[in-house]
Amino acid sequence: MQLSFYGATQTVTGSKYLLTCGKRKVLVDCGLFQGYKHLRLKNWALPPFDPKQLDAVVLTHAHIDHSGYLPRLMNGGFKGPIYATEATTALCKILLPDSGFLQEEQARFANRYGFSKHHPALPLYTRADAERCLRQFVSVDFDQPVEVARNVHASFHPSGHLLGAASVRIEHEGTSIVFSGDIGRSADPLMKAPGPVPPADYVVIESTYGDRTHAELDPLVELERALARAIADDGIVIVPTFAVGRAQLLMLLIHRLKRAGKFTNIPVFLDSPMAIDATDLYLCFASEHRVSPEECRAMCQGVTYVRTPEQSQALDQLRSAAIILASSGMATGGRVVHHLKVFAPDARNMILLSGYQAGGTRGAALAAGAKTVRIHGQEIAVRAEVAQLTSLSAHADADELMVWLRRFPRPKRVFVTHGEPNASDAIRRRIESELNAKVVVPDYRDRVEL
Repeated sequence: MQLSFYGATQTVTGSKYLLTCGKRKVLVDCGLFQGYKHLRLKNWALPPFDPKQLDAVVLTHAHIDHSGYLPRLMNGGFKGPIYATEATTALCKILLPDSGFLQEEQARFANRYGFSKHHPALPLYTRADAERCLRQFVSVDFDQPVEVARNVHASFHPSGHLLGAASVRIEHEGTSIVFSGDIGRSADPLMKAPGPVPPADYVVIESTYGDRTHAELDPLVELERALARAIADDGIVIVPTFAVGRAQLLMLLIHRLKRAGKFTNIPVFLDSPMAIDATDLYLCFASEHRVSPEECRAMCQGVTYVRTPEQSQALDQLRSAAIILASSGMATGGRVVHHLKVFAPDARNMILLSGYQAGGTRGAALAAGAKTVRIHGQEIAVRAEVAQLTSLSAHADADELMVWLRRFPRPKRVFVTHGEPNASDAIRRRIESELNAKVVVPDYRDRVEL
């Protein structure tokens, strides 16, 4: 068995791991690179493997940094099955067409206003491309082995983090490897804790928060404090939010604050058709999260859904306190950037970052205190307060990663991926010290024999 690393190496995006099992080739995850330009350019380059030679793709979960390259892979000639849990398949039916639509919208906007260096600007892929690739999905059950290629078996085990998210164990001719995917938290308000995973010879573990622990802070208290500051000034709170997972968690917390008598007269808008569609799945897959169907329905009823572009544009006329949840979570695209253009220059308002901000993204620049951000070719002043919630992460922190890894009898080797260099190196040192295991932090295009 041979393992090659084609993404998420010393960065948190672009997850792609190629397993070569004799004559069979299986790609684990197929994500888009995001953030710094040199990473995003990899999305446009030819992949370092031939998509036509792949027998199958296995997805750990639906987030775009793990699934968003699939239409591009299909356009490169991949024709095989894409194995994923039922909820991951359902989410990809929402996320991937939306990603294609956003690619087309960005290209159209760039061509209309002439701020792209490319003439004409083209989308990475289209909505139609994404819809075609959905035909290749094969839904599988948790904890049930499935043959994904000849003599190559995979099993999916709940990892928390997101609906359908799994750690994937793959076995071929007696050699086994586990890919952690993104590992959730043990006490997440929305998602259940990660479940057990069978032993394996090798482990690939994410390290998004490998160099830190999450603050011991009640997310309700942190959110209330942040909202109170802006609303005291009658300000608009713009929350760049991931449409799947983070949007629903924020809806839940805001519902609980209102139920406790806080901000009862403040309107809340969910400005993301994708997040609206994804929210419905939390009722369909109720067994995968902690929230009762009754509370799930109640949190939805307290939010105004914003579906059309015209309804979204109308929000920019707001002049009194309101909360707008809009994707994308790192402010790299989507409707939130249009709201930032309008509301960021006003000191009464707040930009409330609700999740991890990868290096090179607009969200990371805001978190670092940028006084201006570039949007649609213009420099937009940032006078609004920028705050960042630290208690909402759906990723395990360093201590939780170690708890998850200790479930495995001493593996032959641990590969640390999906983290910035400092985070990956920090957890590498802990694994070596505390578990006395052999650990590797791979580089892009590294290849190892298992």
